[in-house]
Amino acid sequence: MNWFDKLIPKINTGSALGRRGVPEGLWNKCAACQAVLYAVELQHGLQVCPKCNHHMRLGARERLQAFLDADSLQWLGEGVTPVDMLKFRDRKRYRDRLSEAKKSSAASEALLAARGALHGAPVTAVAFEFKFMGGSMGSVVGERFARAAEHSVAHRRPLVCFAASGGARMQEALFSLLQMAKTTAAIARLRARAIPYITVLTDPTMGGVSASIAMLGDIIIGEPNALVGFAGPRVIEQTVRETLPEGFQRTEFLLQHGGLDMIVDRRELRDTIAALLAALGYSGVEAPPEPPALDPAAAAAPAPALEAPAAAPALESPADARPQNPAPRS
Repeated sequence: MNWFDKLIPKINTGSALGRRGVPEGLWNKCAACQAVLYAVELQHGLQVCPKCNHHMRLGARERLQAFLDADSLQWLGEGVTPVDMLKFRDRKRYRDRLSEAKKSSAASEALLAARGALHGAPVTAVAFEFKFMGGSMGSVVGERFARAAEHSVAHRRPLVCFAASGGARMQEALFSLLQMAKTTAAIARLRARAIPYITVLTDPTMGGVSASIAMLGDIIIGEPNALVGFAGPRVIEQTVRETLPEGFQRTEFLLQHGGLDMIVDRRELRDTIAALLAALGYSGVEAPPEPPALDPAAAAAPAPALEAPAAAPALESPADARPQNPAPRS
């Protein structure tokens, strides 16, 4: 102990004063306006900045829970999980990447499917989880999407898809690319049965997912300022060797050029999609009934013979129509 400590009594600033630190995750910063936002308030606003209306990325589970009516959500395809069929390895083994993605995203795959109700109308909904390996599409993603589409066909429920993906999953090679044909065929079955398929493009929606899922909707909705395209803008610039216009591949640019039907704020998606489905006849607790199938016996029975129409009276010829004794002209 030095002479200064002997003259000045030591001030205890430890636990006696009850020092408390700021818990982690209490505040978030907006990437657009740099505003510091209260995390709980941001969560209630569906990750939309109240200062500048910037739409941050929203998890698939939170999105589906906020979209569907309370106590109506039932998960689909949770038992289908990814498998390392090719024993793929780059810098890490594929199975290790899957384990890390499950821990970081709290999701079993990059796509979650559920059934529920939207303002009382039965619907099926799927959402991509971008935190799971960039929302990449593997064999399980294609299988879950196909099962959700089959559920919509079987129960005549509209299908709503929230897309957020970087494209196909490299670690599954050709198995990933085959999912593009699988999802396209599933959407074709929906269209053949006249069941609405609505897609919501969120940031980002790129690659094979945009081509085989997101851009095939009957109604295509985009979130504000979301990145949507197939190849990235840097790749396009290097290919065409031209400078791309400002805002290229953003939803506002696509809306101006006919690539989207509308841009809707995330907080208004529930009411907007419910109104669209009501206009299509899906607004109650029951979906429109399927047209009744024809009875095979009735279809095979010969149609009753129609009576021949009565013969029309013969028209007089122009000569017969002339008067017999025309009056002489004066």
